[in-house]
Amino acid sequence: MIKKYLSRFNLSRAALFIAVAAVVVYFLPRTDRTQLSYEPGRPWIHPLLTAPFDIPVYRDSISTRALIDSINENFTPVYKIVTSPRDSLVSRINGTTSLSTTQRHRLRAVIDTLYKHGVADLETADRIHSHGTIAVIHDDIITSHDASGVRSQREAYAWVDSVVRDPASRHALQLMQLSRLLTPNLSLDTVENSRLYNERIQPVTAAISVIQQGERIIDRGDVVTPQLDTILSTYESMAADRYSFTSSQRLYTLLGQVLMAIIVMSLIYTYLYLYRPDIYDSMRSMTAIMTLLTGFYVLAVFASGATSMGVFLVPFAMITILIVVFFDPNTALFLYLLEILVCSCFTSYSLEFFFIEMTVGIAAIFSMRELSRRSQLLRTAIVVFGTYVLSYLAIELMATAAINTFSWRVVGYFAVNMVLITFAYILIFIFEKLFGLISSVTLVELSDINNPLLRQLSEQCPGTFQHSMAVSNLASNAAARIGANVQLVRAGALYHDIGKINNPAFFTENQYGVNPHDALSPEQSARVLHNHIFDGLRMADKEKLPQVLRDLIAQHHGCGKAKYFYTKYQQQHPDEVIDDALFTYPGPNPQTREASLLMMADSVEAASRSMTDHSPEAISQLVNRIIDSQVDDGLHRESPLSFRDIQQAKEAFIARLRTMYHSRIAYPPSPKQAKQ
Repeated sequence: MIKKYLSRFNLSRAALFIAVAAVVVYFLPRTDRTQLSYEPGRPWIHPLLTAPFDIPVYRDSISTRALIDSINENFTPVYKIVTSPRDSLVSRINGTTSLSTTQRHRLRAVIDTLYKHGVADLETADRIHSHGTIAVIHDDIITSHDASGVRSQREAYAWVDSVVRDPASRHALQLMQLSRLLTPNLSLDTVENSRLYNERIQPVTAAISVIQQGERIIDRGDVVTPQLDTILSTYESMAADRYSFTSSQRLYTLLGQVLMAIIVMSLIYTYLYLYRPDIYDSMRSMTAIMTLLTGFYVLAVFASGATSMGVFLVPFAMITILIVVFFDPNTALFLYLLEILVCSCFTSYSLEFFFIEMTVGIAAIFSMRELSRRSQLLRTAIVVFGTYVLSYLAIELMATAAINTFSWRVVGYFAVNMVLITFAYILIFIFEKLFGLISSVTLVELSDINNPLLRQLSEQCPGTFQHSMAVSNLASNAAARIGANVQLVRAGALYHDIGKINNPAFFTENQYGVNPHDALSPEQSARVLHNHIFDGLRMADKEKLPQVLRDLIAQHHGCGKAKYFYTKYQQQHPDEVIDDALFTYPGPNPQTREASLLMMADSVEAASRSMTDHSPEAISQLVNRIIDSQVDDGLHRESPLSFRDIQQAKEAFIARLRTMYHSRIAYPPSPKQAKQ
């Protein structure tokens, strides 16, 4: 079996295997073993935690932030006075020859007064005025005084202009372009400010006490307060430094994660190979499943990174819904359990998460089964929400032995999850378009006889339409008996003969006394019959019918022969070697159980119309003869249909035909009619 398995493990499947495993490993956490699982504001669900070493206790983040905000609000920056702007301006005044000694003296006094109070740029001046006081450092001595005298460059120019009234002095100031010379003499002393600020901050950020080695940190049931959250964070940081992994240990961790991903992917591939070979052999189906699982895995990674409980916003139940809709419940359950098992590796509460999501997924599968109406999706979303709440309540009661720890915020997460599940309808549509899958919802819609193509069939080929309806009933009944896809068989039976619309009169069920085949040779008649397959496929392409329905149209006759005309040709040419290809349908033979059932039902229903004896024995003989003939001809050799399935299908056909052709009781005549 291993050799056969490897022979079907081709390059495409190997590439898909490696790609998904790489994504899983890439997003797995690389943290050390010192990481704790808890949520601030929630009870501690683990056993008693004691300090393995001395742990400094710092203020919690809320208190620290409040104290730092207070320091920032009350901190007065320190400025230093730069003498060069004043000296430069005074030098220009002293060099002005147009002024007298007295005038120069007065101007120097004005400039000294201006720069004594301080000149700053506009932004700095606004900042100083907002504090109300200014701290100035001079000769390592810090002095504070009122900041009202500090002026911006524009205010300084206006002040000088208002103080100096002497025309000669004003003219001299204009000539030396005073507005350009009034540069700031206050600059922020970054070194001193940093020292003073750190002096005030250091007591706030310093440890306020110590938890000694062996002392209790937190016990089961204690609420993780902001102070405890800070202590636990300090413990994690110190433990990571003390017990941090070496490079070789980190390599071993990575190898373990790679091995885990390979094991999970191998389990998925082996399950599909053994129990759903039809999915395993279809790269479209394999890619769809892996895309679904990987997408929700990555979504869960980002959701859990946003908040510790954010993973419950991810609608994992959608996975079961989509796999049930496109495949089957057993596959949905198996793949879903592996998905949440891997996702539990990066959640805060691994065991609790797995329990809650497992119960939710199973409830969704029980509620869904198959999706044929929109109301079923809404019902499933409500069931999922109820299961979430009950599972969460059970976990809380077990962990804390109290009801007051029940968080309505988490229930809100569950409510958002429920709403997101209702969008599964959109995701179903997207997967149908991307991967060519077909859901039961689409099949139900296509089975509506008001569909334009089926309405055209009923109007132009009424006999063929009635035949298709009867085949649909026969095939769907047999599909239900053996566990095949009932909706697919029903829809396929309705569309399998749509190619007859182009030449309805050439098929006996649509003839009214005149048979056009009388004017044709047997090989020409066989060609007309073969053409209804090609015409049907062309019409299916034009109407954009799903690929699975096109496959049923192509396979419902397989590579069988048009036996009536084949036999007629043999009778007309008894001594010739017959070219079988002239009378053989294009095929291929049925590849699925649904295609085999459709072939059987089509032949049985058509043959039953020519019966004159509808006794149970005659019906049984007809069904057995036709189906055994198909088996002997090898038409079902490529189908996964088992001998037991064939026997159950025969029984279903016989029971349904007996119901269709049951005899009615003859009504006795009335006394009046009897007398007449």
